[in-house]
Amino acid sequence: MRRTDLDGRRGDPLDVAFSATAIIDGHGIVQGWSEGAELLLGYRTDEVLGRSAAVLLAEEMTEESRRSLAGREWWSGRVALRHREGRSLIVALLAHRRTSPGESGGWALETAVTGLPDRPGKPSGRRGDASVVAHDATERHWPRERLLLLNEAGTRIGSTLEVAQTVQELLDVTVPRFADFACVDLLAFVGQRGEPPPDPVTGPIVLNRTAQRSVLENMPEALGDVGSMAAYSAFSPPTDCLAVGGQAARYEMTDAVINRWSPNDPSQAAGIRATGMHAVIVAPVRARGVTLGVVCFARHVHSEPYTEDDVLLAEEITARAAICIDNARLYTRERTTAVDLQRSLLPEKLPDQTAVEVASRYLPAVVRAGVGGDWFDVIPISGGRVALVVGDVVGHGVQASATMCRIRTAVRTLAEIDLAPDELLTHLDDLVMLLSAELLSTKAETAGGFGATCLYVVYDPVTRRCTLARAGHPPPVVVTPNGTADFLDLPAGPPLGLGGLPFESVDIELPEGSLLALYTDGLIGKRGQNIEKRLDTLLEELGRPAPSLNSLCDGVLGALLSPQPVDDIALLVARTRALNAHQVATWDVESDPAVVAQVRAKVHAQLAAWGLDDLLFTTELIVSELVTNAIRYGQPPIRLRLIHDRTLICEVSDSNPTAPHMRRARVFDEGGRGLLLVAQLSQRWGTRHTRTGKTIWAEQFISAASEESSL
Repeated sequence: MRRTDLDGRRGDPLDVAFSATAIIDGHGIVQGWSEGAELLLGYRTDEVLGRSAAVLLAEEMTEESRRSLAGREWWSGRVALRHREGRSLIVALLAHRRTSPGESGGWALETAVTGLPDRPGKPSGRRGDASVVAHDATERHWPRERLLLLNEAGTRIGSTLEVAQTVQELLDVTVPRFADFACVDLLAFVGQRGEPPPDPVTGPIVLNRTAQRSVLENMPEALGDVGSMAAYSAFSPPTDCLAVGGQAARYEMTDAVINRWSPNDPSQAAGIRATGMHAVIVAPVRARGVTLGVVCFARHVHSEPYTEDDVLLAEEITARAAICIDNARLYTRERTTAVDLQRSLLPEKLPDQTAVEVASRYLPAVVRAGVGGDWFDVIPISGGRVALVVGDVVGHGVQASATMCRIRTAVRTLAEIDLAPDELLTHLDDLVMLLSAELLSTKAETAGGFGATCLYVVYDPVTRRCTLARAGHPPPVVVTPNGTADFLDLPAGPPLGLGGLPFESVDIELPEGSLLALYTDGLIGKRGQNIEKRLDTLLEELGRPAPSLNSLCDGVLGALLSPQPVDDIALLVARTRALNAHQVATWDVESDPAVVAQVRAKVHAQLAAWGLDDLLFTTELIVSELVTNAIRYGQPPIRLRLIHDRTLICEVSDSNPTAPHMRRARVFDEGGRGLLLVAQLSQRWGTRHTRTGKTIWAEQFISAASEESSL
């Protein structure tokens, strides 16, 4: 309001309401002074700016009052102020902190007065209530305040890609500076990865209370808790806001819309009236053509009603927030999809096998880039052995998860044909180069391909030998049965995807009960921390006694996991077991067809000793065929081995590296049926190449009755 209005040139000054505002910085210095403040206390702007606000107080602030302001964002009450002429004025003030960028945490002090204070040479005017308001009505202050709010909304809203945090930031900006109470209600699909409903949304509607904020403690204005579902009838302001295609609107409690809505939602209407709300703005949360929900701004401490300019301000702030909310929604949907994909590709249950006892953990990263390509696997292979593998695809998101899937599938396929670890990594390197080339050909904007790291381990419970090779991956930890933990000295090898560089395998013998720990670099890498210290912590935790491997995994993660991991974490721990000597029988076989009958007799006696009488016939046939083929087509030395594990494994080895091929014999052929017969009599069979030749193996299931008799 202009000074001319208050001087009586227009209308009766005694019937005019005006508001007074003072801006105090964090050091208690006056930085802003409205015309209303000048009329109230008599100080001109040039007399106040830059001075301590203490000169405005009729009474010195007590220490108790100072403590009551600490940590608060707003305060209201009656205060004795000192007029320029020395007299005291008791006024009701609303004080709220100023958190605009560039300001040092000061306060805005505001009051409203009906009538004019006494002025020299003027008769005393009528005094009215000094009722508390939240914003100054002067022409200079409000435009500046709107700009500050908009600027603050742009800088404070959207600091994370979390929906709940984003909507809370919207309320933190607007309460108490724009509203005494505000809430955000979102449609259910926002948090459930569903498809948005058709627009406009028609009532009645059910919304999820996602955030709310009040200037009052315990939020008596809130009609529900955060997370609760609120149903609005077809005649309610939120439904009208969404049904008309996304336009904000302001309401007063006397409006016809409110009167029409009240009978349909009497409890909500009664609750709102009970709090003293007199002005409400309802604005749609809408971005990219998708309606996400509504925001309600309400006033009950502020005496001023909302204006059309306020509606525009609410629309602008909400529109900025809506983009951030939708970004968070889309990110959450993509990240959840990637996590689901990642988890579906990882083994839900580690396979049963005798070689090792295993436990694992996988934790996706909590970063904007999304889930990465970390993975692990446990693969039973021939001869009672097991392959342990951990890998990491560079990058994040669905692309990394999909690439991880292809690499993991390739590893399982290569493991099934019993490639040595260094050979397997060589084939895997070729695959990653191929996948990278495909990516470059389909995405021209990609500056480079992608890479991956991998650690591949094969453990044999018969010999207790472990063969390992790695491709740019962190080395495994080996913990001896007495608790000594150390990193295995294993050649690093190049990351997968470089091509042309060799990989090296290392053979070690592990005592029964040793522990192997395989992990990805997300476990040991953390910004701002010494890597050597984290490696020492890893060794310390793995060396601690634990009641189970699952407890051991929890202890490792508890010691090394950060609250917001920036990279995926995969951890696989395995405790080695060894087969007893009486579970394995081995014979050297002469390269003479006449010894086949003798071999069958030895096998018969061994199976009888193991109590596997029901497998005598099929096993003798399998042994006869495999030994005969080795004598006829292989090269000495020839060795037969039987392993009594969860299955009965029959292996025949010779020094000829040429693998046999199963073929279908014709009617009058005298041979060619051996491997076909082996395939028919066994559950699994195959060939693996060794450094000295090859091994042909066949497995048969052991019935529960046979297992009990053998025990």
